Amino acid sequence: MAAAVASAPSNGDKPSSPVDLSTIPISPNGSNGHDENKNPNGETSGEEQITVFHDKDNFNVKHPLMHKWTLWFTKPPSGKGDNWNDLLKEVITFNSVEEFWGVYNNIAPVSELALKSDYHLFKEGVRPEWEDIQNKHGGKWSYQFKDKRSIPIDELWLHVMLAAIGETLEDEDDGELMGVVVNVRKGFYRIGVWTRTIGKSIPGGGDGDVAGGKGRSTEKGKEVLLNIGKKFKEVLKLPTAEVVEFSGHTDSAHSGSTRAKAKYTV
Repeated sequence: MAAAVASAPSNGDKPSSPVDLSTIPISPNGSNGHDENKNPNGETSGEEQITVFHDKDNFNVKHPLMHKWTLWFTKPPSGKGDNWNDLLKEVITFNSVEEFWGVYNNIAPVSELALKSDYHLFKEGVRPEWEDIQNKHGGKWSYQFKDKRSIPIDELWLHVMLAAIGETLEDEDDGELMGVVVNVRKGFYRIGVWTRTIGKSIPGGGDGDVAGGKGRSTEKGKEVLLNIGKKFKEVLKLPTAEVVEFSGHTDSAHSGSTRAKAKYTV
């Protein structure tokens, strides 16, 4: 079952301002049915339980996510032959709703980042690189917002992150989602969703009906990716006429650009 997470604020608040957490629709129980707020005997601790709903600073109850997530940051190159690994920085790993909001409220919003900066939010253990063994056979859905001044990029990026950690970009057994990315460039903002495959079986994917597995038909693999693309488009609140594109990382690498020919569109 998908983990429930807080809804994004709809009033255009900057990420640096406090977020109203009083409406987070989530159960104290984790996705595995284990309540980490109970003692080993299965009884609730005698200590008063203070949730993030009651006190966003002094809570003692955590609401776990289904996966651990790591936030990464790419700082702008200095122009002196920077190595990619020197520019890509691991910020923090978290696994609860409260930790997410704690991170979110204490980092610079996308709208204030320097040009050629990126945020990457990926499942723990996956580096936000094409070459990562868990990404090398995959691809990404992406969309560019070219009118930067009129785009509420902070709100959109928040919605995409919440959809990722809340497991709402894909169905329970899809197993495709690797992470989400936002790029800050001179002429546009670009938001992307990275997937494990391009809808086909991959080396080491096994024989089951899983992402990259031989038991998942090409038709179903394509259907899974298209559904992710449609959900991503909905999160971005794009008009029907706007096109979101999917391309494989290999194709992007060969094209020398992240604007490779689209494999799928929604």
